[in-house]
Amino acid sequence: MSEMTSSRPYLLRAIYEWIVDNGLTPYLLVNADYPDVQVPVEHINNSKIILNVAPEAVQSLDLGTADVSFNARFGGRPMNLFFPVAAVLAIYARENGRGMVFSDSDDNPPSGPPEPDKSKKPEKGKPTQPALRVVK
Repeated sequence: MSEMTSSRPYLLRAIYEWIVDNGLTPYLLVNADYPDVQVPVEHINNSKIILNVAPEAVQSLDLGTADVSFNARFGGRPMNLFFPVAAVLAIYARENGRGMVFSDSDDNPPSGPPEPDKSKKPEKGKPTQPALRVVK
């Protein structure tokens, strides 16, 4: 089986759309210490920056597979922002905090599905019950 790409950019786009479709304001929490992050340094707090990415607050928003970029104004001056998707720590709605927090393990999936336990045999005449399990 081939290795899959990160799910983070896809989840980021889906949660962004969900927040906007509900008439709320999407905010991104970004790790400002991550390599190649270009954000206004005067707004960084504890190595993090919170960015309002609502359609009315930014221009040319691109939530790409590898990078996020957009234009915004800070203190009245225009700025181009750019950072890798991996630098995004969370996306959430300002009004209610609903959204998603990302972790480093989001980009490191398990090596494969767990092997079924073949030692357990179903009782004769009884069908086996399907089981669901949480996969991280």
